[in-house]
Amino acid sequence: MANRTAEVVRETKETCIRVRIDLDGTGKSNISTGIGFYDHMLESFAKHGGFDLDIETKGDLHIDMHHTVEDTGIVLGQAFKQACDEFKGIRRFGTAYIPMDETLTRCAVDLANRPYLIWKVDFTRPKVGEMDTELFKEFHQAFALNCGACVHLETLYGDNTHHIAESGFKALARALREAVELDPKTMGAAPSTKGVL
Repeated sequence: MANRTAEVVRETKETCIRVRIDLDGTGKSNISTGIGFYDHMLESFAKHGGFDLDIETKGDLHIDMHHTVEDTGIVLGQAFKQACDEFKGIRRFGTAYIPMDETLTRCAVDLANRPYLIWKVDFTRPKVGEMDTELFKEFHQAFALNCGACVHLETLYGDNTHHIAESGFKALARALREAVELDPKTMGAAPSTKGVL
């Protein structure tokens, strides 16, 4: 089995980001974005995906959190796609339902190099911690587009803003964990009638 790891560095005038991921890890993470709640969500993503994940982001937080959140999603998506090695030998599809107290969120993903995001998530408050809740869609969209993933994420019901956000990150992680699992029936090929994804 190939080593399914990747490291991506991206520098702009707004952010400087380094992401390293191991798809076959144990969920260990070292996350530093400068946004406490975002760090918590990314740690949860790593733990429940079973991915070893290092993220170091330095962004223009003196302006706001938008660039930091979106650009981290971009680089994480790029690293995830690179580690997938053209999606060869994987299951490709993954689904997850995640309950958190009163909240239930589901996610379905297709790792097929056809990026798309369906986002059916409503928040009851504009912020959780210091983070604007509108930024969660920005993260998921940046990740999906740069990973080449079709992501359908929907909170079926829920009231607590923290639970809604966290169940979304966990659902994405668990769905991706299933999708990147190696499938012996593919015999190392891309799981597509086209022969390539």
